[in-house]
Amino acid sequence: MAVRIVEEANRCLQCKRPLCQKGCPISTNIPEVIRLFKEGEITAAGEMLFDNNPFSLVCSMVCNHEGQCEGHCIRGRKETPVHFSAIETFISDLYLDRMVIEKKPANGHKAAVIGAGPAGLTVAIRLAREGYGVTVFDSKDRIGGVMRYGIPEFRLPRTILDRYAKRLEEMGVKFRACTTIGGALEIGDLLRDGYETVFIGTGVWRPRTLGLEGESLPNVHFSVDYLSDPSAFNLGENVAIIGVGNSGMDVARTALRHGARHVRMYARSKHVTASSDELAYAQLEGAELVYCKDVVKITEEGPLFRTNILDEDGNIIGCEDELDQVHVDSTIIAISQGPKNKLLLTTPGLECSATGLLLTDDNGMTTVDGVFAAGDVVTGSKNVVSAVAVAKDVADAMMRYMSGDRTAEEK
Repeated sequence: MAVRIVEEANRCLQCKRPLCQKGCPISTNIPEVIRLFKEGEITAAGEMLFDNNPFSLVCSMVCNHEGQCEGHCIRGRKETPVHFSAIETFISDLYLDRMVIEKKPANGHKAAVIGAGPAGLTVAIRLAREGYGVTVFDSKDRIGGVMRYGIPEFRLPRTILDRYAKRLEEMGVKFRACTTIGGALEIGDLLRDGYETVFIGTGVWRPRTLGLEGESLPNVHFSVDYLSDPSAFNLGENVAIIGVGNSGMDVARTALRHGARHVRMYARSKHVTASSDELAYAQLEGAELVYCKDVVKITEEGPLFRTNILDEDGNIIGCEDELDQVHVDSTIIAISQGPKNKLLLTTPGLECSATGLLLTDDNGMTTVDGVFAAGDVVTGSKNVVSAVAVAKDVADAMMRYMSGDRTAEEK
């Protein structure tokens, strides 16, 4: 393993204008990390990765590398790109346990973070290292958010998140598990109790529905619920998945690992929103993809589809008259998620868009003074690295707010 990583690092051309870095949503200095690695400075390389992206280990495993760093690698134009993801995994995995926890003395300011997902934990880490007191509140019993309850174990081992939990504890971050803000406690209670700022990083956990007959049947489930705890479901041998995004691919691969024998994913056209890598993995593992199927309703036997007709450009121009009844044991709807509304209902002045996403200014502050937000609850469902990237900037804005520097906020 290590030998192959070294060989891969040696393929890096150390470009003066690294396109790989431009392709990274969080602008990781890939050439410099590789240079340090090649010179044996693994700790320094790990520190650079962690300072830029505290979840570099997670991102190295779950990012869409073909569409980001590796997809922009200059070598990829004529041959195989440098697989930085493998190099990053190697370095970050070693560094996470070797990292020396350094933080500034306590400054007397404290902040609350709602949601222990990538955005919330990035804010917590950034604030804690600068001497701020941080308490993270989450409705689940363990940290991770979508990383733990939305990404399958085979893509991101839970032991990695447990290691992060240990590091967070060493940083002084407090965690209140199984605590839903917007229930017994509200944001107003947090502000009352001395938290000067509140960060909302609650993600998107409300399934998007089809709005069709049959969604409440006992053998119909939503992807976000299934991926949270696959062992709680008995899907049977035949499974239909409506939706062909990355979530649908995760559901398909997970279902096949939990006893399903025949898994089919249904797309409305010939367009697949999942990355080509995720689609390839799902198909290699036995999932089938069926194109041009538009679900009409779901029966106890399974989904009922109409077959769409496409023009030469792949646009839907009509449909066939005959309907297609698919017979399966279970149907899973995987068409994205939206945010829950408990915080909106319990926080006066907190406003959202027509789709329920929180409204924020350029600094990440919501329509309530001192309350900030970032990640999927603001942008809609994206990915881990995007949430981390924006959360870094919002954490800096929170620190300016708590220190009394409102210059940036007034611009």
